[in-house]
Parts: sequence; structure tokens; C-alpha cells
Amino acid sequence: MTPLTEQQIRASFVNASRKEVSDAAFPTDFAQTRFEALDYFGWHDRKLARRSYIVAEVDGRPVGVVLRQADARPLTRPQCSWCSDVNLTNDVVFYSAKRAGAAGRNGDTIGTLICADFGCSATVRKLPPMAYIGFDAEAARIDRIRELQLHAEAFAREVAHTG
Repeated sequence: MTPLTEQQIRASFVNASRKEVSDAAFPTDFAQTRFEALDYFGWHDRKLARRSYIVAEVDGRPVGVVLRQADARPLTRPQCSWCSDVNLTNDVVFYSAKRAGAAGRNGDTIGTLICADFGCSATVRKLPPMAYIGFDAEAARIDRIRELQLHAEAFAREVAHTG
């Protein structure tokens, strides 16, 4: 992912009011973020419970999305819709996002299951186990990275209605 400044991220939000954007609390370690190791940037608001944010690249530009974590916990262990890892050690939670523009102001939302800690980028970069003789683990890893990028981009595009 292309390195971004706090100002660039704040300007990228498509489904937030100016107040929501100005109130967004960035991680305390934001300056140490290694964007080159990320396929999207996600974090939890340290001041507002159940509010989180993601920024994905869509057509070469950042698109920020305000997320709201569901109040209820799933009854069964869900699989992350973005990294699709079946061996996750962390939680997966349901996030919803209001759509951009008039649709969002009228209550139209979209939802997805994402790793609770937004650790998908690290997960897809791990070499997968050998599936069969001759399995190309590096090619599989590259495919998983690209799929994660596509999932994050598609979600941001859907929220922004640029599909």
C-alpha cells in the first residue's frame, strides 16, 4: 500500500461527516505504520467503542471507510471474508458501514466479516502449508495477497458506489 499521511487519510473518507472525520482517533503508533507491508490500513478508534476505520486503494487512490462493529457476537466462529484464513488464532467480527452519499444518509449499509485486529495483511503473507506434492507455496501466497487487495478494494468501492 502507498504510504499515507494522517491528512490524506482524513481526506479519503467517503461515508463520514466532517465531524466524524475530525473526531477520528488515530493509533498512537501511526507514525511507525509500515504501509509497504499492508494491503489495507485498518484500526480501532481508541476513543469510541465499536468504531473502526479502513483505508483501501481504489483505482490508485485511498478510499477511507468508517466501520461499526456489531453489538452481538456470532454463535459460531466465522471466517474472515477478506483473508479467508481457516487457521486464524484471532477473532473475526462483523462490521457494517453506511454507504456514501444519500444512500447512507437514508440508512443503507453494507457489512462484512473481517479479522478483529485487522491482521489480514500479515496472515496472507505467511507461507501456506504444503497442500500436495509440487504445490507452489510462494505462488499461493502471492495469490492470497492479491485476493486480499481485491476484497478490500471491492468493499471500499461498494461503500463509495464506484462499482
